Formats: sequence, structure tokens, C-alpha cells
Amino acid sequence: MAFRDLIAEVDAAVFETLADIGFIEGRQVLGMFSAPWLQPSVGRLNTGLREPHFVIRVGDSDGVEKAQRVTIELPAMDGGGEYTVVRLEPDGAGQVALVLRMSA
Repeated sequence: MAFRDLIAEVDAAVFETLADIGFIEGRQVLGMFSAPWLQPSVGRLNTGLREPHFVIRVGDSDGVEKAQRVTIELPAMDGGGEYTVVRLEPDGAGQVALVLRMSA
């Protein structure tokens, strides 16, 4: 078994067990959602910026583009809600981080 095949099996087991549910333009996708609650700062100035991420597998990223709508199925206090894709960041190891912005 090739290394990439082994990692794909591990990823499948992890995502099926621990993943959050998201919907990208209505299509259900499993991923790992994170939203940093601490605001990044520039010097002593709080920027007020947050960059929530929804990490999905490369196979689930087909057709995902900037400006698409993503809904995260979590309670609002955990960051669930409506987001817009700002950019895609592939990690080169089979996963893609969707950098999100909270929708108005």
C-alpha cells in the first residue's frame, strides 16, 4: 500500500468520526471548522479581524470557488452560521483550508 493511500484511509476515519458538517452552496461536506476567538493585533491596535477556517479534503473541494456561500452546522456560540469563501489554501497533503468571512 502506498503512503498516500494509507494517509487517505486515516483521513477518512478521522473525518467520519470528528468532522463538523458544512454545506457549500447546499452540498454537504465534512470538514474541521475553527474560528479564532482572539483578535489578531498590529502593535497595540486590535484589528477586529477573524479568519475562520473550514478544512476539507481535496476530493471535496472540486468546484469550490471564492465568494461561494458556506453554512457551518454548529451552534452560534461555537461559530456556526453563514460564511463566504475568501480564499482556498491547499496544504499539499490532501486537505484544503477554506478561509471564510462571516456573511452579513
